[in-house]
Amino acid sequence: MTRVQTSILGLALAFGVVGAPAVARADITAFIGATMTPENRMARGVSMGLGLLVVAFEFEYSDTPENLDAGAPSLLTGSGNVLLQTPIPVFGVQPYFTTGAGLYREVLGTHEQTGFAPNVGGGVKISLAGPLRLRVDYRIFTLGDDALYSPTHRVYAGLNLAF
Repeated sequence: MTRVQTSILGLALAFGVVGAPAVARADITAFIGATMTPENRMARGVSMGLGLLVVAFEFEYSDTPENLDAGAPSLLTGSGNVLLQTPIPVFGVQPYFTTGAGLYREVLGTHEQTGFAPNVGGGVKISLAGPLRLRVDYRIFTLGDDALYSPTHRVYAGLNLAF
């Protein structure tokens, strides 16, 4: 084998090892919690994610009903997020940090507002049994345009199924 052939073979092997695809993992979460701005109201939603070793991507949808007596608007959010997480659970707990952006729709009586909504937050996924986990999450949404209340805080707990 010539020196050029040996170099090409070495590079091919190196790229084969380094460039090998990582195993992707997916999960889905159904959650309930509270939107705490301007007062506590039940929030419910679902998120679906796909992750590589440390980075994951998810889409999330959440709905909070309005409370006319308290002047608290309903809030629908849909966002795409990036998560940075530990590659494996540590003592059954996998912490993560997340940031993302999407759209929101706020309604209170005759007031209706739709706009851009970046968010930031974090949480943990706690192993329960097999692929079933408990997910606890806290988010801060910065609602754009003429939202009645911004930022908006939300906390939730949900069942997460990894596959």
